[in-house]
Amino acid sequence: MKILCLSAMLLAFSTLIAVPSFAAEKLSGDVIMLHAGSLSVPLAKMVKEFEAMHPDVNIKRTAGGSTKMARMISEQGKPADIMASADYVVIDKNLIPKYADFNIRFATNQLVLCYTDKSKFAAEINTDNWYEIIQNKGVVWGHSDPNLDPCGYRSVMVLQLAEKFYGKAGLFDKLVSIRKDEWIRPKAVQLVADLKSGNMDYAFEYLSVAVQHGLKYVPLNKHINLSDYKYNNFYKQAKVAVTGKKPGTTIDRIGKSITYGITQLKDAPNKPAATAFMAYMLSPEGGLKILKEMGQPPFIPAIVPDEAMFKNMPKQLQKLIKVKK
Repeated sequence: MKILCLSAMLLAFSTLIAVPSFAAEKLSGDVIMLHAGSLSVPLAKMVKEFEAMHPDVNIKRTAGGSTKMARMISEQGKPADIMASADYVVIDKNLIPKYADFNIRFATNQLVLCYTDKSKFAAEINTDNWYEIIQNKGVVWGHSDPNLDPCGYRSVMVLQLAEKFYGKAGLFDKLVSIRKDEWIRPKAVQLVADLKSGNMDYAFEYLSVAVQHGLKYVPLNKHINLSDYKYNNFYKQAKVAVTGKKPGTTIDRIGKSITYGITQLKDAPNKPAATAFMAYMLSPEGGLKILKEMGQPPFIPAIVPDEAMFKNMPKQLQKLIKVKK
């Protein structure tokens, strides 16, 4: 009997120590999270797992173009605990230092050209001829709004870089002249419905979105898909002007490899639960594992660019982060 009791105690103890730190604390209340639409599917799974560990916590998510989400905080005063962007620069430009103290870079991605079996010329398109296919008469193709969504200005960068990489003078202007305004959607995930309904033949999306929604896609050459920091010298030839913070102003977005960022707001209404969720999300056994499973390469560990930013974040997160330029 004593042996059985001892075994039960050892089992309970081993189970206890196996539970990650983000599951140990008693937490409650709402956590308000604004995030890039391209994170919707993995975050849904992360939230489900986290709320199972913390039944009294309710993660309330709003998805949309990253720029739009950040401006809801900085310009409209929307309360939020966490902001996750498809481009870490959006957080740097809109939220730091007034609204947030740190910006954690946690994942990358790449641009692809998505389509379905219903798309015109679906049997012919490939990595080398895609820019010719979308010029064909009757082909409908699009991307998200560059002023609201990083995937939008990155899609325009792909078109600019394609002209340079393939040596086709005037290609960018020709493609833009073909593209109709109504083919541009407020956020990238709206294009998924357009593709599946047959209302659109091709759309520029993140690889992770294509994988998560079961879309066919044309892989793009590394020189133009913004996936690899080793090509940043080539990527920086692309430049897209987007609307600035004040009406009538613009900001230039310069091409660089895709890097997602996340922050906790200074005036987060529920800091304990928000920090715990971020610790789970940035854990290699938690959220980063889910990202990897869903076609989005995470940074393990996640990174911040300097020691000052590292010191500004909660200690619970510091053990999951490294400092790297």
